[in-house]
Amino acid sequence: MVGNDLPSPGDVVQLYRSNGISKMRIYGPDSRVMEALRGSGIKLVLGVVNQDISGLAASQANAASWVQTNVRPYYPKVKIMYITVGNEVEDGLAQSILPAMYNLEAALAAVGLSRHIKVTTCLRLDVITNSFPPSMGAFAKPHMGGTTRSLNYATFQSGTTVRDTGNGLIYTNLFDAMVDSIYAALEKANAPNVRVVVSETGWPSAGGTGASVQIAQTYNQGLINHVSQGTPKRPGRPLEAFMFSMFNENEKPGELMERNFGLFYPNKSPVYRVTFR
Repeated sequence: MVGNDLPSPGDVVQLYRSNGISKMRIYGPDSRVMEALRGSGIKLVLGVVNQDISGLAASQANAASWVQTNVRPYYPKVKIMYITVGNEVEDGLAQSILPAMYNLEAALAAVGLSRHIKVTTCLRLDVITNSFPPSMGAFAKPHMGGTTRSLNYATFQSGTTVRDTGNGLIYTNLFDAMVDSIYAALEKANAPNVRVVVSETGWPSAGGTGASVQIAQTYNQGLINHVSQGTPKRPGRPLEAFMFSMFNENEKPGELMERNFGLFYPNKSPVYRVTFR
């Protein structure tokens, strides 16, 4: 949504439906988007923006007000699945995430919605240390050692296999290895049953080394085709994953590739073809 030439929320909802895309993630409440989603059947991941976390953590009343403003007017006509407290929060705010989650959970429970809408957060992968082999994954103060892998391994193309020396599992793609390092860390934290959702993954189509239409198409189609299989550590368990992003965003700051992660141009034509169904 970081662009000045994007289609209206209503047009975006129609584009989702026409392509068989059944779930959406937004990074913060937006009444225009919520109204466009009303009655659409599209399931939603609704974000809490980082600057609201401290207030939600400090006060149950603030959390109740957030739910009354951003959830109650829309649910169940808008199918909110998860509320994500923050996105890739930096250290200074990290201690407020869990209290904010507790307060939002209590606010949802107070209006009878905690069984229907789950509260979670979105973490950067660098909360994991020793991420390779995956079985060595463990939570730590944000740090992730650099690893170099082939492009085929990163984009779901056959030809590269890697054996986890810790448990003997075989990996044919980097995505599975990254997810399984999270599972391993959860096991070490005595939380093996916490569900993992990949809230953001994608590939740029332009703007830097390794960024091209062909590679982006290969990665994203490979992702769609693969996630129903689970991972070597959780075989046969379909993994829920959200592709980033729907549109190229011409006002997004940073390197050029940051503005070229979209599956579609702002005029709603595809940057490249992928099959969602």
